Amino acid sequence: MSTAYTRREFGSVVVGGLAISAASAASAPRINSVVAGVRLGVQTYSFRDLLLEPGDHLDAVIRAMKQLGLGECELLAVHAEPKEFWTLAGWSGAVGRGGDPFASGTAGIPRPIQTDMAARREALREWRRTVPLRHFEDVRKRLDSAGISVYAYNLTFGDNFTDDEIDRGFAMAKALGVGIITTSNGLNMTRRLLPFVNRHRIIVAVHGHSAVNDPDAFSTPATFAKALAMSEYFRVNLDIGHFTAANQDPVAYIAAAHDSITNLHLKDRRRNDGPNVPWGQGDTPIAQVLQLLKAKRYPVPAYIEYEYDGPRESIAEVRSCLDYAKHTLV
Repeated sequence: MSTAYTRREFGSVVVGGLAISAASAASAPRINSVVAGVRLGVQTYSFRDLLLEPGDHLDAVIRAMKQLGLGECELLAVHAEPKEFWTLAGWSGAVGRGGDPFASGTAGIPRPIQTDMAARREALREWRRTVPLRHFEDVRKRLDSAGISVYAYNLTFGDNFTDDEIDRGFAMAKALGVGIITTSNGLNMTRRLLPFVNRHRIIVAVHGHSAVNDPDAFSTPATFAKALAMSEYFRVNLDIGHFTAANQDPVAYIAAAHDSITNLHLKDRRRNDGPNVPWGQGDTPIAQVLQLLKAKRYPVPAYIEYEYDGPRESIAEVRSCLDYAKHTLV
């Protein structure tokens, strides 16, 4: 995108983005996963277990989405990058960490694996700097040909990113044909992103967690407001489970700030920084949030993010979450 948008105009841009995506998928009709006017989709982190199976990991995600009838996604960077960077023998903590294998720290990880992690991290950085951007155009084509729309690219800018790597992340999003990057970085990195955001004029949506005592973390309306005040290109990727675990009210926040929210992550957690749990067993008002989207017709996509420790493989657990959402809406 090369156009700036006011917060008032943002809702129409979100809807328009889907129209563009559908138009580019001339070879396949788009899978329609809108239920009662609410756009349901998935954060592809939900399918992290498929990364460890044989074969192409993006193809595995596409097959899963087609099987489930989910027509739009927030694409995790892992699924657009070579699989070998993310399959560390004996250690899977890098999966879903958005490009920073050290985000969880290395305590307790055997030294040989730490060495492997460091080597792969540098190789990944070099790949990002040099890969032809047609690679990401091809990723988009593969999803389009399956009838799947990519709404946002989930790339977390870790503290160890170089400026070149940050800049390249925005170029990758453009090549994917999306105008939104979602990221789990903190406030200090968000400040560092400011010149890149203003130059590329791509929306960056910060993702909140439940670390209310961390001054660098996004977790409350007040902390999100700090990002929103920096630039018209910053938005909020609201995870209603984490927001609930931070003892906040996602229904009230969505009603007040929906113009600043790019998309939701749907999950269930307990309050007081409680654990992720199967839907319906926690304190997150998933049903109320979905009913709010339905009643108010907010053009905010609601994406399943399977993160609890379920007994089945991810496709079955995501199906259970999807059934819960559908039952709530119809």
